[in-house]
Amino acid sequence: MKVLLTKDVKSLGKAGEIKEVADGYGKNFLIGKGLALHATTEVLNRWKSEQKKLALKEEQEIANAKELAEKLNATKLTIKHKLGANGNLIGSVTNKEVSEELEKQFSIILDKKNISLDKKIKTIGIYEIDCKLGHAIHATLKVDIIGE
Repeated sequence: MKVLLTKDVKSLGKAGEIKEVADGYGKNFLIGKGLALHATTEVLNRWKSEQKKLALKEEQEIANAKELAEKLNATKLTIKHKLGANGNLIGSVTNKEVSEELEKQFSIILDKKNISLDKKIKTIGIYEIDCKLGHAIHATLKVDIIGE
């Protein structure tokens, strides 16, 4: 019996491959556990169309991430933070604060989990912050920290 694997099966193959297997193994194990579908022409055509849709969606996500990366690379964000008596910041600037200011000032929505600070920002100055945008695309955001 021919089956189309919908998930990776360790000893058999990867998702999307068509394999010839024993009837009992195919029906009872692979199809029964949802790891494969019976490889009819209808199922194969549906699988191909779904893969094309997923590829287009991924292509669109990559294009959006590249566009956002260009926007972030050209952006200089200014954050006002309270100063202590010694001239240093009270507390530190967090990735949540950077995310909120980015949305407030430039209407760019970026999750705080995607903003990675190498070290805590505790002094006034200009910093470069790495932003992960998905699909291995990164952007560098310049942040100017000023006291108030």
